[in-house]
Amino acid sequence: MVFDPDVVHAKYLAERDKRLVPGRAAIRDLTRDECVAGYRADPFTPYVERQPVIDDPEVVVLGGGIAGILAGAHLRKVGVERIRIIDAAGGMGGTWYWNRYPGVMCDVESYQYLPMLEELDYIPTRRYAFGEEIRQHLQAVADRFDLTRDALFHTGITQATWDEGAGRWRIRTDQGDELSCRYYVLAAGILNLMKLPAIPGMDDFSGRAFHTARWDYGFTGGSPGQVLTNLGDKAVALIGTGASGIQVLPPLAEAAQQVYVFQRTPSAIGVRGNRLTDPSFAAGLQPGWQKTRMDNFQSIMLGRPVDVDLTADGWTQHYAAVHNPPRIKGATVEEFMRNAEEIDFAIMEEHRQRIDKLVSDPDVAAALKPYYRYLCKRPCFHDEYFDAFNRPNVTLVDCPAGVERITEHGPVVGGRQFEVDCIVYGTGFEAEITPLQRRVGHDIVGRGGTSLAEKWADGAASLFGMMSRGFPNMFVMPAPGQQSVVTVNYTQLALLGAEFVAGAVALLEKQGVAVFDVNADAEADWIRQIVDTYVDPSAVMSACTPSRLNNEGDPGGVKPRDTNFGRGFGDFFAYRDLLEGWLASGELDGLDLA
Repeated sequence: MVFDPDVVHAKYLAERDKRLVPGRAAIRDLTRDECVAGYRADPFTPYVERQPVIDDPEVVVLGGGIAGILAGAHLRKVGVERIRIIDAAGGMGGTWYWNRYPGVMCDVESYQYLPMLEELDYIPTRRYAFGEEIRQHLQAVADRFDLTRDALFHTGITQATWDEGAGRWRIRTDQGDELSCRYYVLAAGILNLMKLPAIPGMDDFSGRAFHTARWDYGFTGGSPGQVLTNLGDKAVALIGTGASGIQVLPPLAEAAQQVYVFQRTPSAIGVRGNRLTDPSFAAGLQPGWQKTRMDNFQSIMLGRPVDVDLTADGWTQHYAAVHNPPRIKGATVEEFMRNAEEIDFAIMEEHRQRIDKLVSDPDVAAALKPYYRYLCKRPCFHDEYFDAFNRPNVTLVDCPAGVERITEHGPVVGGRQFEVDCIVYGTGFEAEITPLQRRVGHDIVGRGGTSLAEKWADGAASLFGMMSRGFPNMFVMPAPGQQSVVTVNYTQLALLGAEFVAGAVALLEKQGVAVFDVNADAEADWIRQIVDTYVDPSAVMSACTPSRLNNEGDPGGVKPRDTNFGRGFGDFFAYRDLLEGWLASGELDGLDLA
């Protein structure tokens, strides 16, 4: 396909329009719909009855994933002893506790993604670590800083209320716990709300159905990294072809008698190039090597020049190229946009041509090709996904409008009934920009009886994306959609947030501050900075295939206040400098102190 703007635009719009169907974003309410409550149950750790805890820790941290563990670790480093992490999971790990499906791995290089590698003197076994290695490493970090001892697992916070008289947060849980803490840290994470599509008739299915984030090894047999021994006589429906779906297909194809892959929108899937870590890798590392590697990666992501690309993968060579098209001296805006689109098209063509080389059936290959701009949908990377479609037991069911309905026998598409024994929903999680008040999952009531949901109803309101006026002594770990920045390597942002929270607490303690709140003028100024740098993405993203990255086809529906410090993804390095400078000054500027 040659780049002809008119032809390409028409093709992309036609593909988009196939998918702009009513109800495409409808999902089940997993908190209130009793029919699907079982999808949330923990299949990995038995639930143990316990007595309610009445306690007065210094800090309560919501969430035991990467953000919560790092917050706890850095608070320990500044001398905070009484910390309670609370999580609905049965153990540490967050996303990596729940995502134990076959084939799960991270597509960000493990040498950057796994936190505190130097502190734990650990080198990941592979360039891109499998989920079990990540989970075990996060547990090792938690163990190093003694965070598990006082953690409350299989526990959900139901309400957090600021007690003005006591100068503390009152925390209640669904286990009857009553905690009083000086500092409350929200570390809900960015992929913590499992997404289950609302498909007519899905409750009528008579076989086994589960989400990839609650993999049922009791039904499939096997365990993480092992063959699924119970599927040899089973037909399986896999719904979803995003990051979860593409990773789980090869193990399913190897084990099941038949696999039907239901694809609404094909992903752009580049080469992952995974490999074992070379034994010589650790030999040349100098102190500070992980931060250097993170900064090198982040520089490339932001289009900054570097002497060498230390990662050299699809993120740095494709994603960064599209995100940061070169400035051409003397070029008009139209010429710049045309050049950017040509770069994007060439990369997407490379992806489409790769499919032709790997998939033997031309009709299947054609259906697997993504026709949209590269940044419309989260890119994926995998080395075995396309090969699975050459197996006789794997059938692609291309359904741009989605599965029509599900009967007791299985999915129906185009009037055809697919009879299966099991349905696997590889449909991922709600978007990273899901509002904070939804991600935390409980009422947070601050001064004057005002809830966080009420205050943030028209968009985020914060200082640095990490503190909010009217919610004293509360920190929010930085994340997309809440006035901080976005990073491809989320660990680097979580690390920065943890260092800031711990540093701020250390300053408050040193200066004898009992209660802090955000100053009204400081918050208003931060909101102004966020809104002033907002650029409406509708002009580019409106032609995108619907995805979680473009608000399911409505990019203009994103509130300007729910964006970042700096244009686009934000300026990570300027943000880090600002936070580090704020801590170094020791003045606690922008806070009202008592």
